[in-house]
Amino acid sequence: MTVSVVLFTSDLRLHDNPTLHAAVAGADEVVPLFVLDEAIVSAGFATPNRRAFLADCLTDLDAGLRARGGRLVVRSGDVVEQTLKVAAETGAGEVRTAGGVSRYAQRREERLRLALESDGRRLHVHDATLTALPPGAVTPAGSDHFAVFTPYFRRWSQERLRGVLAAPRTVGVPAGVGSDPVPARADTSGISEGLAEGGESAGRKRFTAWKRGGLATYDSGHDDMAGDLTSRLSPYLHFGALSPTELVQRARRAGGTGAEAFVRQLCWRDFHHQVLAARPDASSVDYRTKHDRWRSEESAGEEIEAWKAGRTGYPVVDAAMRQLRHEGWMHNRGRLLTASFLTKTLYVDWRIGARHFLELLVDGDIANNQLNWQWMAGTGTDSRPNRVLNPVIQGKRYDPDGRYVRRWVPELGGLAGAAVHEPWKLTGRERARYDYPDPLVELAEGRDRFQRARGKD
Repeated sequence: MTVSVVLFTSDLRLHDNPTLHAAVAGADEVVPLFVLDEAIVSAGFATPNRRAFLADCLTDLDAGLRARGGRLVVRSGDVVEQTLKVAAETGAGEVRTAGGVSRYAQRREERLRLALESDGRRLHVHDATLTALPPGAVTPAGSDHFAVFTPYFRRWSQERLRGVLAAPRTVGVPAGVGSDPVPARADTSGISEGLAEGGESAGRKRFTAWKRGGLATYDSGHDDMAGDLTSRLSPYLHFGALSPTELVQRARRAGGTGAEAFVRQLCWRDFHHQVLAARPDASSVDYRTKHDRWRSEESAGEEIEAWKAGRTGYPVVDAAMRQLRHEGWMHNRGRLLTASFLTKTLYVDWRIGARHFLELLVDGDIANNQLNWQWMAGTGTDSRPNRVLNPVIQGKRYDPDGRYVRRWVPELGGLAGAAVHEPWKLTGRERARYDYPDPLVELAEGRDRFQRARGKD
């Protein structure tokens, strides 16, 4: 009787899961294992929104396994220690897991490999699980990764992706394997009021509905902030409740310019993962330093707090920051605007903004969050590192009638149309009607400060 342990990490699904598929095909019994990692908890990464969404994912995964004759085994503590215990208890000769790209994931994988080998067991790492194309699958001449998106996308698009795998029909789990209770969302306090439901079932329903009603117009509608026409699938991709490979394949089969634009966004996700896999330090160190003398929490504390609270005086920035707090999610255009405002207009260290996003974002992903922040700060892979997004122009362009702003900044609800983006132009008597702050800084002043700091006249 052969036994294989499947160590779930960021691949909390049954459909198109190469790790689970290989284990079921190659062993008589399988132990589906998830370890509530004490290191992630102690590092502060297990924030309320992600804990709640994770609980949904684990509950749904357990239900799916039980429907197939199995169950999820949950343990708490050190991942390596707990995995070794489960392998020893069940007599498993191998452990299978999905390959990660963060510095922590890489170190954890190496620790697990060495520990298993010393115990006479094997570790199998499946790299085509968390991304559509494994990091390092395509590389440019003379480098271990692509540093520019467009050539990466060109090569990525030419590659043939692996086939989509069906969910297993049955999963036989050894009898008597002890498990902690599966976490429940109700056990977590402090979550965002509008946090979405997690889990593979919810993710598949969301994609099916959006594919039917939103995919075809994604290319023209994804920047419409009030229209809310994006897929909102990023949390499910972060936890692996949906397979990026399956999404690419299904979008390509649908065809059209909307599907092409959506696939391009999925490629951006792969691009950031291959950058971080090659440069793990980019999670906290400038990928391409500009020798910035960033303002810190000590020198810009009041402005940073106003930015976090959505009280900067720039309505579209404030609307996006309030959406983040309410939903644990933010529209992509809002992410660009709020990051540009903090780093380029306030000239605040991008790491401060990235850390705040990770505290609230349910899709808080080290590769995408940190490298997108670096992109906007001009220290990452952007070919125009000194670009500054003007929140007034951007607001009028992507929220022309002000519906997004009025949704999240209700104190400006009485303003009509594009006027909502420039409340400071109201007369004194009119302004007194609205409990809304003056701008933290004039845009021209912020831009000049940034250009001087970067040495750009």
